[in-house]
Amino acid sequence: MSVIQSKINRHSESYRSNYEAMQQLVGELEKKKTEALFQGDEKYIARVKKSGRLLARERIELILDEDSPFMELLPFAGWGTDGFGTGGTIVVGIGFVSGKMCVINSNVGTIKGGAVDYATLQKGLRIGEIALENELPVINMVESAGANLPDQAKIFNYGGANFREITRRSQKKIPTISIVFGNSTAGGAYIPGMSDYVIMVKNEAKVFLAGPPLVKMATNEVTDEESLGGAKMHSTLSGVADYMAEDEKHALRLAREIMSYLKTKDTDYEEDDVKEPVYVSEEILGIVSADVRVPFDQRELIARIVDGSEFSEFKPLYGSTLITGYARINGYRIGIIANNGVLFSEAANKGAQFIQLCNQNDTPLLFLQNITGFMVGRKYEEEGIIKHGAKMINAVSNSTVPAITIITGASYGAGNYAMCGRAYKPRFLFTYPNSKIAVMGPDQLAGVMQIIGRAAAEKAGTAYDEEQGKQVAQYMVKEAEKQSNAWYASGQLWDDGVIDPRETRNYLKMCMDVIHRTEVKGAEGFGVFRM
Repeated sequence: MSVIQSKINRHSESYRSNYEAMQQLVGELEKKKTEALFQGDEKYIARVKKSGRLLARERIELILDEDSPFMELLPFAGWGTDGFGTGGTIVVGIGFVSGKMCVINSNVGTIKGGAVDYATLQKGLRIGEIALENELPVINMVESAGANLPDQAKIFNYGGANFREITRRSQKKIPTISIVFGNSTAGGAYIPGMSDYVIMVKNEAKVFLAGPPLVKMATNEVTDEESLGGAKMHSTLSGVADYMAEDEKHALRLAREIMSYLKTKDTDYEEDDVKEPVYVSEEILGIVSADVRVPFDQRELIARIVDGSEFSEFKPLYGSTLITGYARINGYRIGIIANNGVLFSEAANKGAQFIQLCNQNDTPLLFLQNITGFMVGRKYEEEGIIKHGAKMINAVSNSTVPAITIITGASYGAGNYAMCGRAYKPRFLFTYPNSKIAVMGPDQLAGVMQIIGRAAAEKAGTAYDEEQGKQVAQYMVKEAEKQSNAWYASGQLWDDGVIDPRETRNYLKMCMDVIHRTEVKGAEGFGVFRM
């Protein structure tokens, strides 16, 4: 396997200007990360600290193994929406507890009592999907007022899936540990109720389907929170709690103890004889185009994320707008499919063949998306671009080896589908802060609408208002840009997080550890390829 020879000139004006532009975008990413770290107004945080209790992120930090990586996921869920703010009311990610890789889900009780808005629900469902696909045990740190009632119409019908998935994972011998730190009402009570192991903190945990006011209204019974759903009651009478912790730190130690004797598919994250890339990751900011309309060579990115910068390219002289080949990441074999331009028929056929080969030899796939779509025009339609593009989408659809997708630039049209976009269920999908995702680029969208407008006016026998058309086009460009940027996409949970391009290798190393917990097995067959 040969080392990629970089052709980047770090002293060129184009490199320096692009580096500065990407640096600004990364700076915006850091600001958004700060937003996602918000854990409630200062008065609520002060109240928690005064009582000697821990915040959501402090609980995560204490339960993780010393020096364990923690890959936070979906930190920007809910950004730009009318919910509870960036990140919702849970912090989720993957780390190591007692040497075991697991999903951690921590309620932020200092924001709206940990109530669940729509973005938080979707975030919880996604992390549950990741746990099931990769057979990861789950630790829930529970402190939740249940569904946010103004959102109940959007939450109720889908919220039950969170409880269903706990039991489905349990049926597959994927355990869930719930630690209850505070009030957990209604939906918040069902999380521990459905879990395999439940720890409740003495004098702090309160778990009930309905609190004292609702009980009084429904049954005229007068009771208090502790006797209705306290840790002692659930540990001695109801049996909902398996362990009663003296305080929060004791609860975290108990959870670590439980994890230590659970039978799981351990993943060792210690690096052993792994070659680092020849080139430094800092250079990625000068390579990946800040403006998605400016092309760049994805080989330069590959050279800075794979072991030893070594890459065995498959069919390098055919279908040149698609790069395919083999490499290793953290010692694991991987097949890489990367865009270097629009998809022509040759490139689509090459991609479909390579996906089949990776399934044949049980090799996971990494898709590096920077795609404006498939080539259009009479010549290409006559050559069968539809059926050739369909072959690649067919291959992506029926591929069963784990896939990871990173959007490094544009992700437009059916190119998103062929390159394993969200709808095609990659195990993980991350985006760069420069990325754009939409049916087509904003300028193309506005231009198409103007052409349609002129045609409609001509058909109706009326004059087309050019000035009005121009204003409408400008408005559409503005709206399309707003709804296609990385932050909007991440807020809608179209990705698992926007990442600093320089951190790509670190994310991939963690993801490769995760996906190899399950059997990597290729598809035994594909759908009919239209010839």
